[in-house]
Amino acid sequence: MNSIKMKRIFFIAIAAFVLQIQAQEKIKIDGVATVVGDNIVLDSEIDAFKQELIQQSGGQAEISDCEMLERIMNRKLLAHHAVIDSVVVNEGEIQQQVQRKTDYFTQQLGSPEKMLELYGFENMKELKDELYRVEKEGLLIQKMQQKLTDDIDITPEEVKRYYNSLKEEDNLPEIGAEIELSQIVLNVEPTEQEIQKTIDRLNEIKKEVEDGGNFKMKAILYSDDPGVTQNSGFYSIERNSAFVKEFKEAAFSMEEGEISQPFKSDFGYHILMVEKIKGKQRDVYHILMQPKADEYAAEKVKDSLTKYRQQILKMEIPFEEAVLKYSQDKDTRLSGGVLMNPVSGDTHFDLTRMDPELYSKVSNLEEGEISEVFLDQTREGKKMFKILLLKSRTEAHVADLKEDYVKIMELALQKKKTESIEKWSEDKIQDTYVNINEVYMPCEFKSNWAKK
Repeated sequence: MNSIKMKRIFFIAIAAFVLQIQAQEKIKIDGVATVVGDNIVLDSEIDAFKQELIQQSGGQAEISDCEMLERIMNRKLLAHHAVIDSVVVNEGEIQQQVQRKTDYFTQQLGSPEKMLELYGFENMKELKDELYRVEKEGLLIQKMQQKLTDDIDITPEEVKRYYNSLKEEDNLPEIGAEIELSQIVLNVEPTEQEIQKTIDRLNEIKKEVEDGGNFKMKAILYSDDPGVTQNSGFYSIERNSAFVKEFKEAAFSMEEGEISQPFKSDFGYHILMVEKIKGKQRDVYHILMQPKADEYAAEKVKDSLTKYRQQILKMEIPFEEAVLKYSQDKDTRLSGGVLMNPVSGDTHFDLTRMDPELYSKVSNLEEGEISEVFLDQTREGKKMFKILLLKSRTEAHVADLKEDYVKIMELALQKKKTESIEKWSEDKIQDTYVNINEVYMPCEFKSNWAKK
């Protein structure tokens, strides 16, 4: 769904901002604000994170340098003890995220050279090394927080007390307007002839390389992988890397210099060459080709879905039954087509936070209404036609314990987890090396960072 893409772009933007911080550090060696364990906090980092917080809140957030510094120190404390406690992070997953983000930055800025110039790095390796460090620290913090709070639960009585405390303080949150959606999806598939044409072309390229051609150059010229302009089809992977199963199976079943037969994944059809074997790691080049569905095939799919929509509107078949009978989306077909919100984990979508494109399809629908047939596309380039049913709509309102119990429970649980981490921090500060620059010594921190 587009909401997944929206969430991914949000986190990429945050990472980009962090890289700007690092670029500032490279240009100007500024003051050290604090040292927490093995981690340094620079003055520029405080200002940069503060500005980012203000930007996220639309200029509404008010936070002092001292408050921002304490937030950063708490993050550094978690990262420091994650290393001490041997918290495990997936190196392959980090490498994958680094590649995705460098691809995204390059696409947004127009070229790798412009990206390097903006962020103040001499070459791509330096930038990727810094982005790797940022990604790894973030993942260590996340894993450490999970480790500290995994066993924390909350009772209905605690939820009720939390709600009543907010009510007494006249501080009940406002729940935004929300909707629930169901969908029917028909995929636009290429013909068998087009698939075979793609496989034949990959076999031709494989033979050309085996006869002396340059695989890297072939990837640049012919691959449909959106990252090929930056990485020339090159990836370093391990068995636990976040690559599709078929890709890893091909990479780990061949010797150095060997080229695979064409194989299929959700992204399309590939050939892959093992460049180098480094213990548990494989350096590979690959070429991706996506068979194209012609306009005639797309029109046929659209006409079919238009017909199914008419059947539902004429009450010849219930929407849920039509989902089971016609929909080709494996994630929603067996659940009546109901969409899950990847951010909240439930079926409700906040209208103010929806992807603009999706919002435009459903914002004017009344409860029980069905959208027109529209074309959508996954990030892998797979096309499909959809219709959406607006199952329910809830207008904006002040939180109510009965109607919004799940949301209030989540808020209460998060508060309990935050308090648990804060208590852990109070204890760990005493056992951790902390050095605060005299400029920040007058700060009145919530925790005893100065160990007075």
